[in-house]
Amino acid sequence: MLMKANEPVGSGQTGLSDSEAASLYRLMTWLSPSFPVGAFSYSSGIEWAVEAGDIVDATSLRHWLASMLADGAGLCDGIFLAQTHRAASSGDDVLLAEVAELASAFATSRERHLETTAQGRAFIEIARAAWNSPPLDRLIAVCEVAIVYPVAVGLVSAAHATPLAPTVHAFLHAVVSNWISAGARLVPLGQTDSQRLLVELEPVVSATATRALKASLDDLGSATFRADLASMRHEAQYTRLFRS
Repeated sequence: MLMKANEPVGSGQTGLSDSEAASLYRLMTWLSPSFPVGAFSYSSGIEWAVEAGDIVDATSLRHWLASMLADGAGLCDGIFLAQTHRAASSGDDVLLAEVAELASAFATSRERHLETTAQGRAFIEIARAAWNSPPLDRLIAVCEVAIVYPVAVGLVSAAHATPLAPTVHAFLHAVVSNWISAGARLVPLGQTDSQRLLVELEPVVSATATRALKASLDDLGSATFRADLASMRHEAQYTRLFRS
C-alpha cells in the first residue's frame, strides 16, 4: 500500500533507531578521509615497495594490500581495536592498560610507530575537542603509554557507545582506503583503478574484520615480512613523498 505524503514513517521503514543513526553518523565522520589525522602523509612502507619494484601496477598493489590486511597490520590493528573497545566498555582498566601497552610495542619499525602514534594522538585530540565525552577522559588516563591509532578508535567508539562490529569494519575500510590512495599516487593509478581495487578488496576487509572480532590477544601475529622490511628501509630511502 502506498503511503501518503504526510504519513509518519515507521521504524521498520527507516531501519535505524536514533542511537543507530548517531553511531553511523559518527563512524562516517571519524573514519572519513577528511577527518584530520594526517593519514595522507603515510604509506606504511608502500613507497619503498614501489621503488623496489614489488608494486608496479594495480594487480601487484592488490596482492600487497590483501596480504597486509589479512596477515599483517590490518588484522593486528583490528584485534587491538576490538580488545580496546571491549575492555573500555566493560570497565576492565587492567586489561585496557595491557592492550594499550602491547599495541604501542607491537609496531615493527620506528616509522610504523611514528605513523600509528601520530594518528592516534591526532584522533584523540580532535575527538575530545569536537565530540566531548566525559568517559573518554577517564579511559585515556588509564592508558599510560602513547596511544596508537586502533586503540584511539577503540577508546573513542567505546566512550560514545558505538557498536563494535561496524566500528571494526569501518576502521579497516578507512585503513585500506588510505593505502590505496598512497599506492595510486606512487604507481601511479587512475581513479577508476583505485575504485576497482577497493571493490576487489571488499571481501578481504570483511573477512579480516570478522577474524579480528573473533580473535583474542593470543591470535596476534604477522607474516608480512616483506612489508615489515619495506617499512624499515623506507627510513633510508633517498627521495620520499611520505613519512612512512
